[in-house]
This record gives sequence, structure tokens and C-alpha cells, in this order.
Amino acid sequence: MYLALLVFFLQCSELYTQERVFTFNTVEIKVQPSVKVKNGAPMSIVCRADISKSTDFQLKHNFTIFKDGKLVFMTVSNKGDAQYEIPMARSSDTGEYECTVEAGGKTKSSNSLHVWVTGMTKPILTAEKKEVLEGEVVKLRCELPEEVPPLHFLFRKIKMNSTPKEKLVFEPYRNFSVVEFSVEEGDNILQFDCFGRRNVKLEFESSEYSNKTLVTVREPFIKPTLNAKPSSNITEGDRIQFECSTVVARMHDIEIILQKNRTILNSIVYKYVHEYSVQDEKLLKYSAVATLEDSGEYLCKVEQGRASKTTKLNVVVSELFPKPILAASMSKLDENKELTLSCSISGFRKANFSILRKNPNGDIWLKNSRNLTMRVNVNDTGSYICKAEVKGIVKQSRPVRINVYAPVSKPTLSVVSGLPEVVLGKPLRLICRSVMGTPPITFTFYKGNNEVKKVVINDTYATFLDENIRPNDKRGYKCDARNNHSSGMKTSNILNITVIVPIRNASLGSIPYGEVEDGSETAFLCSVKEGSWPIHFRIFRKTDRDVLLFEKSENADRVVWRKEAMNRQDTGTYYCMASNRANVDVKSHPITISVILAAWQKGIIAAFVLIPIAGAATLTLWWFLCKKKKAKGPSMEMSGSALATNLTSEKLTRQHNDGDYYTGSSYIEDSENHMKSTDESNGPDLESAEVEYTEVEVSTLDPHRDSVENRHSRIQGHPDAT
Repeated sequence: MYLALLVFFLQCSELYTQERVFTFNTVEIKVQPSVKVKNGAPMSIVCRADISKSTDFQLKHNFTIFKDGKLVFMTVSNKGDAQYEIPMARSSDTGEYECTVEAGGKTKSSNSLHVWVTGMTKPILTAEKKEVLEGEVVKLRCELPEEVPPLHFLFRKIKMNSTPKEKLVFEPYRNFSVVEFSVEEGDNILQFDCFGRRNVKLEFESSEYSNKTLVTVREPFIKPTLNAKPSSNITEGDRIQFECSTVVARMHDIEIILQKNRTILNSIVYKYVHEYSVQDEKLLKYSAVATLEDSGEYLCKVEQGRASKTTKLNVVVSELFPKPILAASMSKLDENKELTLSCSISGFRKANFSILRKNPNGDIWLKNSRNLTMRVNVNDTGSYICKAEVKGIVKQSRPVRINVYAPVSKPTLSVVSGLPEVVLGKPLRLICRSVMGTPPITFTFYKGNNEVKKVVINDTYATFLDENIRPNDKRGYKCDARNNHSSGMKTSNILNITVIVPIRNASLGSIPYGEVEDGSETAFLCSVKEGSWPIHFRIFRKTDRDVLLFEKSENADRVVWRKEAMNRQDTGTYYCMASNRANVDVKSHPITISVILAAWQKGIIAAFVLIPIAGAATLTLWWFLCKKKKAKGPSMEMSGSALATNLTSEKLTRQHNDGDYYTGSSYIEDSENHMKSTDESNGPDLESAEVEYTEVEVSTLDPHRDSVENRHSRIQGHPDAT
């Protein structure tokens, strides 16, 4: 029975569950009346859930509305929709809206919806003061009370018949901004306003302009007056006086300035305070004797704090007399010549004249006169002026340049490096110097009789670089010098230059070559193919550290070194080096020398080794013959005698029957010729060697003697062998 009841309840529960099944189809969010709402208008955010149910049963819906991710509205309802009412929309309500619905343990959210509240509230503008003085500032405050930052504020200063001045301020954290405008000269009644601006989806939205605020401006002083006495048109030498004045209403640090072309001529400052009292006049005076340079525009300026007012006056000063003119009898002359300077004024004679010489530390007075005559020297070179004075006005002439010349001395030509020589292929630098003479000096260089360079220089020397040096060049150089002196040109002595040819192709040879008997003499020959004398020769033997064996300087292209007795320690590799004043070491190819035993040394060795062997062999043969003789006796003697007789007879017979006949002396001569040929074949074949440099002398000599001398004088292994 209990089992039946359990099955019944389970079936009822399953039937109840099947009757309460539902699912969310969609959740939507909408704005009424539209997604763009005018500022101040009502606005409703509607969230609606579309749900499908298995049967008609009630569900409780939890509605949540978010703006820019923040919760702004929440309600619980049995209905499938809910509304978030905003009676007056403001720009702060602009943003991304989204709603979420939760029912029966299930939740679903809508898509986001952008709502834009267009327009902004009207800003409020206030001014700190309604009345200010020129030079003060107006402090303004613009506020958007119902807007949310970040905001931009734009202030305007409006003046009659001029373009408004604007100031833009960005406020990231507050809904108001404060700025200051300076009150300038000429400002009278000013108007100010402002408006706000914000950024919505990369677009700017602006509010309407604020209320206009009026500010009255008062003058602390009137515009100054500037007068010139006796008038603004005067003549040089007359005294002129300037008066600059103003009337002030508020005396506090008032400054009056008189200036011309940025130069302040005079100024005065009033520091006492006199607030809004009877107007007081203040005056600045300045006087001077008028000159032509005093013509121009003058400016009177009155300042108080930031306030400033100016007045201009143009003054014309007429010329009393023209500038004097200085004339010279000569502008270029030799020393000890006579110079006359004359000063004059065109159409004007009554003046006080003086003649001076220009100097950086102050002009040097020479004479109070119209004319000056003097005998000059080189120290009188310089610029001269004259001055003329009339009625206290002093004018000076344009400077006149006078050049006094001393004659050039005979120039000297030398090599910059010191020695009169140059290495072939290297440049040659010459210097031509004239100890005496007034610059500028013209120096001319010659190579042989050809002019190679001319230079005018403000110095006593000049240089010349010859980069084309050849062995066959004309090596005589000279130079001449001249200046503006009437004595003319001076010429140097001829400088002969030695051209040093660098060493080329050093070589080393020896007699004998290759193998040398111990104790014998060896001759080494070091030579070069090309190079200027003297040549410094050095011969080395290679070891761990090369050993210098011989060195010598020769006025020749070769040197011979004889080593009297070679020994076994002299076996090794040899080379030579050659150099001259070109300071370039040229190294030869190495040669190898082997020191062997001499003939007598070989004989001694043979004596000590072969004589004992020969003695032992002789004793052995003697013993054998004696033993054999005892065994055979007389029969052996007879046989030996017969054998000797037969051999003698056979030999005599063959001498008469053979076709060819060789004597003993002939055999010996052929053997000697063969040995000589073998000896001469030792060492390198000179005919097959590369010959770089050969000297040949032809003379009539005894053929036999010549053959012998050539055989013994050949230097093996040397390319210069003759």
C-alpha cells in the first residue's frame, strides 16, 4: 500500500513540474519618446521580457537597469515589463543603458542602447567686480550646475568695434571654471559671456551663451601730451626741450618715460598714494643741443601697473653745415716720403678744424688745423679723419686710409723639412721668406725657368708644394718677392734639390754557394738594382733573433764581405738589407749555407778507420799464404813460374791483335776531365737563373787564362754574377 502511495505522489509531482515550465525568448530595452531626448524633457527607459510558458501561471520578475555599467534602477513585478521614469532629462543622463531580468532562477540581459540627451543647460556667469581701472584684471566665473565633467568652458571679452577676445579652459573634474581678463588702454564699457561644451561619442555639443555681464572701466590717468620747444622743426646747434605730462586720478607708482628709438632719454616715478581725489598734473622735462642725429620719432609713455598709455612726436633737425671732407696727397707711398692731409667743408669756411688718426683705444690728435704735412714711416700706416666744430656741433669726415711701404728684402728659399733633398715620389714643400717688407707681398716661385705659383699674402712668407718630382726634373728652384714699394722685385738665390731614389731589389749571393768546407773563406755579395748613394748594407744570419754579421755604407750599388774561416756553427740562412736616405729598408731573398768537412779532415777520418782494417786484412792474407806454401812445396813454385810465363806471353800477343788501344796516361786524363765536369756541375746553373742586373767588360785576354779565371770567380746563387 505504501509503495502505491509513493508512486502516486511522484506522478503528481512530475505533473506539477511539467505544468510550470517557461523560457526567455528575448529581453528588450527601449527609450520613450526616442533615443535622442531634448535636455529638460521627460524620458522613460522601458525594459520588457518576452517569456514562453507551458501553462498560465504567475512569475515574479526582478528588473535591473544599468547606465554605463552602474545600477540606476531596480524593481520586482508580476508583469513582463518595467519602466524607469526620468521627469527632466539632463546631459548627465546620456550614456549606454542595459537591463537584466531574473525570474524562476533564470536570468537574461538585453542588448545595450545608447541614449543621447541633446542640449546643455544655460551657464551662469558672474564677475568679481563691476567697476575696474585700466591695468587691473576682471575675474570671471562660469558654471554649468546641472552638468557632469569633463567639460570645456569658453569665455569672451566683448568690446565695441573690435573682435572679441576668447579664452578656452578644460575642466576635467568640476562643472565650473574661473579666468581673468586684463583691462587695457582704451577699454571703456566691457561685456563678458561664456558657454560650455562637452564631448559625446567624439562629437562636441555646446550649450547656449550665458547671461552678459557688464564691467565699467575707469582711467587712472589720461593719455599723456608731448611737446618740443621752441618747436619740432629746429636747426643744428639750437637747444631743444621736451615736455611730457599727464593728469592722474589715482597716484600710485606712476612712471613717466621719454624715449627715442628704444633708447630711454629720461624717466620719473611718483610713489605716493592719492585715491580718487582732485586730478593732479605730472610733468617730465628733457633738453639737449640739437644735432642731425636727433631727428626722428619721440615717445612719451605713462605706466601704472599693467596700464600703459603713449603719445608720439616727430622732430626734424635741419643741417647747420655738411660733414667735412679729408683729402690726402697720396694714399700709397714709400717710407720717408712727404704726406699732406687737407680738411675742408663745401661752401663753409668758418669752422674749427682738427686732424686725428684713428685708434681702437681712442683717436690720436695730430694738429688743430685745416692742413697737415709730415714725413712718414711704416708706423704711420692707418686711417685718418678730420673734425669740424661750429656752434658746439662737431662733425667728422669719412676716414682716409694711408698705407706706407718699406721695401722687401732679398728673399731666402729653403725646404720646410730642413735639408735640400726630397725622396722620389714624395712632395717637396718650399718656403720663401722676406724678412723685411710691408705686406701685402707678392711671392712668385720658379722651377727652372718656369713660373709655377704666384700668391699675394699679408705676411712675410709663402709656401709652395711640388707634388710632381721626377728624377730627370730641373732641380733648381728660386722665388722673388715684391710689394707696393717703388724699389721693385727682389729675387732669391737658386736652390738645388737632391732627389733621393729609394732602394729597389736587394739580392744576396756567396762564393762558394750552397756547401762550404769547414775552415775555408766565404765571400758574400749584397747588391741593389736601384738607389741613390750612399747605401747602407747589412748582412744577417737568421736565428731566433736575427744576428747582424756585417754592415757598411758605400757609394756603390754593392758590397762584398769575406768571412775568413767558416765553421759548423755558421751553417744556416743568410739575407741582407739595404737602405739609404729614403729611410726604406729593402730585404733580399734568403740563401742557405751548409758547412761540410774539409778534405784533410776526411783523410784523417779515413786513416783512423781504414788503416787498421787494411792491416788486419794483410796479416790474414800473409798467414793464409804461409800455410799454403808449407803444404805444396816445390811443385807450387814451378806452377807459379809457368803461370806467370803464360800470362806474360798472352798479354804481349793481345797488344798486337786488338783494334783499339788505350794508354794508361789517356785513361788518367779522361778521369780528371770527368771529375772537373762533375765539380763544375755542383751548385745552381747561372745560365738558367734570372739575371736582373749584369755588368759586362770586354777585353782581349789569354783564352786559357780567361777560362780559368771565369771558373774560379763565379759567385754561385747571385743574380748579379759576372
